[in-house]
Amino acid sequence: MTQQTTPMSQEQLTTWVREQFQRANKHLAENGVIFDSVITEESRYLAPFVAVWKIKSLEKKYYWVISGDVPCDFIAYENEKTARDAIRHFSLMWQLKAENLSKGTDLDKAQQDYIDLLVTRAEGLYRIYNQKELWQEVQGGKPE
Repeated sequence: MTQQTTPMSQEQLTTWVREQFQRANKHLAENGVIFDSVITEESRYLAPFVAVWKIKSLEKKYYWVISGDVPCDFIAYENEKTARDAIRHFSLMWQLKAENLSKGTDLDKAQQDYIDLLVTRAEGLYRIYNQKELWQEVQGGKPE
């Protein structure tokens, strides 16, 4: 994932969150899933790297959707119950996808670049998943 050296202003953060939310919804729509609402209290973001949205479709199904400095992707909510677990799921899923794609013959530069992107983003997501301090939930005013 790319590094940003200066902190985002509140305006930049707001714009980034809005853009990532729109990107996530567009990706769902392109895959036949129509947005109804977002469950903001379960969604998480680490700007400008990654956002994970819990989204409810018009069919009353829930999905985890990932966007940011990563390929946009989604999984059914039933696969993982928290944003943190969804991040791990995307990481492992992309590692497997990259491995399967790399077994192909006569890969062109674009295909190899995509495989490399999946691998680096999967590794970055796993590092985010492993940073426990990012995932401490506050319950009753005390970190867990």
